[in-house]
Amino acid sequence: MNEALARQNPSSVGIRNSLHASESISAVDINALPSSPSQSMELSPSETKPLVGADSPDSKKSDSPDAGSPASSGISATGLKVLVLLAFQNCSKNLLLRFVMKEHPKFLTSAAILGVESVKLVLSLLYIVVVQRRPAMSAVTFIKQDKRNTLLMAVPATLYSIQMTLEYVALGSIDASVFSVLVQTKMLATAGCAVFILGKRIKKVQMISLILLTIGVMLCNMKNFGNPKSEEAADNSTKGILATLGIAACSGFASVYTEKVIKAKRNISSGGSNTQLPTQQQQGQPQKNQWGLAYTQVQLAVVSLVIMGFYCVVMEADAILEKGLWYGFNGPAFVSIFVSAIGGLIVAAVLKFADAVLKGYATAISVVLTGVLSMVLFGTQLNILYFLGIGNVVCAVFLYSAKDLDRLLC
Repeated sequence: MNEALARQNPSSVGIRNSLHASESISAVDINALPSSPSQSMELSPSETKPLVGADSPDSKKSDSPDAGSPASSGISATGLKVLVLLAFQNCSKNLLLRFVMKEHPKFLTSAAILGVESVKLVLSLLYIVVVQRRPAMSAVTFIKQDKRNTLLMAVPATLYSIQMTLEYVALGSIDASVFSVLVQTKMLATAGCAVFILGKRIKKVQMISLILLTIGVMLCNMKNFGNPKSEEAADNSTKGILATLGIAACSGFASVYTEKVIKAKRNISSGGSNTQLPTQQQQGQPQKNQWGLAYTQVQLAVVSLVIMGFYCVVMEADAILEKGLWYGFNGPAFVSIFVSAIGGLIVAAVLKFADAVLKGYATAISVVLTGVLSMVLFGTQLNILYFLGIGNVVCAVFLYSAKDLDRLLC
């Protein structure tokens, strides 16, 4: 049954990674939603399923470590590379955006988003042409065959554009150290949306982890407790916190929307205009490999460019005509565009090698590393409350995606 559904939905394999590639890493992306596209297509509106799976014999059997699994044999060399790459990308992006936005430059954030999506589009097309050895027009064929879901992707694409805009606002108002912790509330937002919209159930250990996350975030935001603040600094802090919470809310809703609407509806025709493509199916390979992650990246980038282009024409046409689209951009600002775009593509490409536990490690490392480097590079003052908060957040991330909690340590 699952194999038949997978053959009818050849491009759903990469949709979740493509929609979250440029976001901060969160363990909830795997655990808050079904672990495979076939699971989401089998879920009827009246069914309720736990966020990480029911405590059935089958689920326990699947959770138990096999002889060759990472849980039993340690992290593989590939897994270690993925862990380092995910942690470094998340940390470097936050620090670079903080460096760019610290002086509150006057460039248009919509122009930065257009730049990010343009770079991702060009690089994805180059991958299709150079690596996969297919014509660039095959991406147009993909979008035409999947036109229904291309339209449906307008919602997560809009939310993703809002997230990137809010990232610039947040990191212009609060330290990267606080932002890296506060943005982990996307785990809470995604879990809440999954419960209230999809009717899923949450495990006790997950509820404990969400409580720890909330406490950790509160402690990190009390790092300046007792130190007098100017009215302007207080306003900036409030604006940054609200912007970061907005990022978490958009991330949570986009995850659930993708699961409920797009992945459940994805159905690409395999005939007609598809005959001119050098597909693996024609070479004896399964049809599910016909479309790769690069195609869904192109699809999302095109939709995002259309939406942001329309916004620029309607809302910012006068400023663009008067000063130009790239007014106020400097070297670091352009570098941040390339880091966001290239980093997002790298994360999307390597997520298939990372399980929930590995992504939990990457999240923990990036949070700690961002705090320490923010203190070194920007002179951020951190106290014991901040590090207690980090401890809570790290424990929350591990608990949310934990397996075999009843195993003995020694």
